[in-house]
Amino acid sequence: MKKLVTALLTSAVLFSSAAAHAGEIAIIVKTVNSTFWQNVQKGADAAMKQVGAGNTLTFQGPASESAIADQVNMVENAVNRGVSGIVLAPSDPDALVPAVKKAWEARIPVVIIDSMLAKGTEQYYQSFLSTDNRKAGELAAKALIDKVGTEGKIAVMSYVAGAGSEIGRVGGFTDYIKAHSKLQIVGPFYSQSQMATALNQTTDVLAANPDLKGIFGANEPTAIGMARAIKQAGKSGKLVAVGFDGNQDLQEFVKDGTLSAIAVQGSFQMGDLGVKTISRLVKKEKVEKFVDTGVVLVTKDNIEQPEAKNVLY
Repeated sequence: MKKLVTALLTSAVLFSSAAAHAGEIAIIVKTVNSTFWQNVQKGADAAMKQVGAGNTLTFQGPASESAIADQVNMVENAVNRGVSGIVLAPSDPDALVPAVKKAWEARIPVVIIDSMLAKGTEQYYQSFLSTDNRKAGELAAKALIDKVGTEGKIAVMSYVAGAGSEIGRVGGFTDYIKAHSKLQIVGPFYSQSQMATALNQTTDVLAANPDLKGIFGANEPTAIGMARAIKQAGKSGKLVAVGFDGNQDLQEFVKDGTLSAIAVQGSFQMGDLGVKTISRLVKKEKVEKFVDTGVVLVTKDNIEQPEAKNVLY
């Protein structure tokens, strides 16, 4: 703990000596080809209207979440062009560390959103804004157990193995299932955040496990592909399916009963608070090291209520 405090203090001193100047705030997410990240951009744009005087905002992401090398290059390019600050959703907890360290060495503040970097790298970024993914995974597991019961077989459809959010979310889900039930877990299967891959994987899982009682789709494209496969197999409402994230497709699957529930993150809040936090850092103001951006379990019963509408997109 003493080492961490010393590192954070050292980090603060370095940044206090950096000249605050108007310039570019770079938002770099896991992919631009997802409504979840597009909603993050909406939040960032909204925040810029409030705090962005004199600054410009750029929004980038690779073509897919598994294109990790492309994201590393985007961060390095942002550092090389001397941006004022970076808001980053790292696709891999280890691969992005050297690029974030380069930003720290260049005295460019970094705010991490959604997925954590590897442990022991806290000095290189100033704040982490995220859903508590472990708690979110537990919430999804509890929702599934409430409908399925404590015995039988369930499947886990995941996305990118090793991504910070995936470790917490799927880990929280599976640990809760093991601790609170005798349910047998099939998987996890990794879609690489590709909807078509998740659809094909789910189709195979359903065919190979006709006795499946429940299934969990751990992020937006995975949950969409999973739900489409359930529908195509004529199993809507015949097994309990819980998804993650809350775009229009997933909302419709909740309304028609294909999905029993979706755990929805505050994606707009990640973009909004990400820009506000980096703007405070550019002005040499203190910020919280961790901010929980929250999660809401959305079902057919509450989907029209304000608590759900505030996070759906």
